[in-house]
Amino acid sequence: MRHVEWKRMGHGGLELFAQGWLPDGEVRDVIAIAHGYAEHGGRYTNLVDRLVPAGYALYAQDHRGHGRSAGRRALVDRMGHVIEDFHGFVDDVRARHDGMPVKLLGHSMGGNVAFGYALRWPEDLSGLILSGPLIGGSMPAVQRWVLSALSAVAPRTGMIALPPEGVSRDPAVVEAYVNDPLVTTGKVAARTAHEMFSAVARYRSAAPGMQVPVLIQHGDADALVPIAGMREVAGIIGSPDKTVIEYPGLYHEIYNEPEKDAVIGDLLDWFEAHPKQA
Repeated sequence: MRHVEWKRMGHGGLELFAQGWLPDGEVRDVIAIAHGYAEHGGRYTNLVDRLVPAGYALYAQDHRGHGRSAGRRALVDRMGHVIEDFHGFVDDVRARHDGMPVKLLGHSMGGNVAFGYALRWPEDLSGLILSGPLIGGSMPAVQRWVLSALSAVAPRTGMIALPPEGVSRDPAVVEAYVNDPLVTTGKVAARTAHEMFSAVARYRSAAPGMQVPVLIQHGDADALVPIAGMREVAGIIGSPDKTVIEYPGLYHEIYNEPEKDAVIGDLLDWFEAHPKQA
């Protein structure tokens, strides 16, 4: 296995950190990971350890304000900026592999990013994988109004608590998450929450136009991104090639749950059925 790192400029000249893990032999396919809120691309070692030896190249970029990228910690100024950053990153990845289409794997907020990307640049992709994705759901009208107002006048105000215990049922995973210096803990900032839910509202009307092959994996005991929001959007995704797998009793980070081997096995099966495109 080979590991590569590089830095690139995102929207507004912000310096972003990117990395990749490549097999020693022939590359069967290329996957670009969009990580979740408050975490970073280095937390996907379970996928790296299973997929790279099987011949898959994995790449991840830390979103602005996350991990080793620059920006205010876990503050999403505009979701559009995050998606544009990721588009530039995917361009870098594709250039390393002769311009071939890649697959996006988006987790949680990263699922929001990946969904927006697939709607905007489907020609770049041969598949879309969403893990516990924030692509649906809503909040009461009064709360939406307060969130919108705070986003404008006090964007860094903490609004939504995300208990670390909701990440996984494995205590070791939760402990590593809490003690990871590259993970940001605390409430979601008003601007970040506003940007994420504003994108969700747009995705409901855009989902019927989605034509990229889609795999969605979601734990039905996910308290951080409840599965009901995913279901309402997954049901109207227009792609004729759509697979939705729900995992009874699993929490938010399905690739970090005790049942991770079976979950990643489902992912590998989907890759087998959806080979790379030239």
